Amino acid sequence: MSKTSNLSPSAGKTASRLPKWATSFGVQIIAALIVGLVLGLIAKYTGSTKAAPNGLGATLQTIGSSYVSLLQTAVVPLIFTAVVSSIANLRQVSNAAKLAWNTLLWFAITSLIAVLIGIGLGVVFQPGTGTGIDSQGEAPGKVGSWWAFLTGLFPKNFLGLGASTTIADDAVTTAVNFNVLQILVIAIAVGVAALKVGRQAEPFLAFNASALAVIQKVLWWIIRIAPLGTIGLIGNAVAIYGWDTIGSLGKFTVAIYVGLALVLFAVYPVLVRAHGLSVKQYFSGVWPAVQLAFVSRSSIGTLPLTQRVTERNLGVPGGYASFAVPLGATTKMDGCAAIYPAIAAIFVAQFFGINLDFSQYLLIALVSVLGSAATAGTTGAVVMLTLTLSTLGLPLAGVGLLLSIDPILDMGRTAVNVAGQALVPTIVAKRQGILDEELYNAPRTGTAFADESAAPADTRDGAPAEDRELAAAKS
Repeated sequence: MSKTSNLSPSAGKTASRLPKWATSFGVQIIAALIVGLVLGLIAKYTGSTKAAPNGLGATLQTIGSSYVSLLQTAVVPLIFTAVVSSIANLRQVSNAAKLAWNTLLWFAITSLIAVLIGIGLGVVFQPGTGTGIDSQGEAPGKVGSWWAFLTGLFPKNFLGLGASTTIADDAVTTAVNFNVLQILVIAIAVGVAALKVGRQAEPFLAFNASALAVIQKVLWWIIRIAPLGTIGLIGNAVAIYGWDTIGSLGKFTVAIYVGLALVLFAVYPVLVRAHGLSVKQYFSGVWPAVQLAFVSRSSIGTLPLTQRVTERNLGVPGGYASFAVPLGATTKMDGCAAIYPAIAAIFVAQFFGINLDFSQYLLIALVSVLGSAATAGTTGAVVMLTLTLSTLGLPLAGVGLLLSIDPILDMGRTAVNVAGQALVPTIVAKRQGILDEELYNAPRTGTAFADESAAPADTRDGAPAEDRELAAAKS
């Protein structure tokens, strides 16, 4: 019996009164981008500012921030349960150690390629010369250093949570925050310990798997309203920054997006073809996750969808995908940890009139490949850039120069991050002979955003009931 891939950017055959194109997630996102752009421009030219937004600006800001808050709410439990589950799932995979090693190796290889492209573009574009902008930028919220990175690995409490209190206008505000890197360390330790304990840990692992399923269901509900969040996020960015800010850093912005495009549309296709796979099938398979990553700017928030398309579209075995994709969502960042810090470091050096020598370019590459774990979290690119600048001895004030356009750059960076997080497991699975190529090459017949409970019966021969239920992210 032939196989069909269950996930596509567009909707499958559903009993809907709406035309097929209207139910396509891609169409909904594009429409949301246009609506957000128009509303943002209206807000901008009716006097809305970041400090004093008007009614429309405040509405866009509230919608966008609320959607991001919804995504962030699930981050802590998602990372913990996903990483513990991914480590536990290695029990079901033969040659687990070899797969893990190859995954990390290909993470490093693709990151090295990306950072070399970033360095090359920085040298060619000279983004920091002739900018003519004020060197006093917005101060970064975090300053990275290798010492801070290493000490940050040690959790301050079991959940890696912290709290900060601010006093402003006679009001005391307390906010709870989290360190993604510490949560990752805790989850890895717990997962490995559970494997070592053996059968006694089975109830815990079963509970963790159930908790992960519940958390992912909640995230799916959040993901389904992504077009609404897109209107707020894009509209707010345009209302605050407009085109003037982008224009003042135009060469830098263009260099970043050229680099991202080269990695996504040149390097990745070459790697796919080099392993005997269809480039068209790769992009059609991974595109739903890339779309969501672009608008949400969160690799972690996109994790459930990335894992789903990696398994259901690209044919990566579930046991291996549940290890590689969550690991990639926290450590595999070709956009944030490779292209961006390379070009940004060169920009800062040129802006302040500092000449970089060959050894410093090598150091940029080394920091980008080895420091990817520091990008875990919602401010990953900022932390990675400050790590790079501090290692090179460049002025950290340069980070503030780039924060004003960071939301615009972050959309493209996150899209490339997610595409790479799905690519590496596919390559490794192909090289190890465990990739389901029939599923990889199957037509995309469903929608990645439909409810699982509506799934049709799986067409895979002998698929167990639970696989049939989850199979095709459904139409």
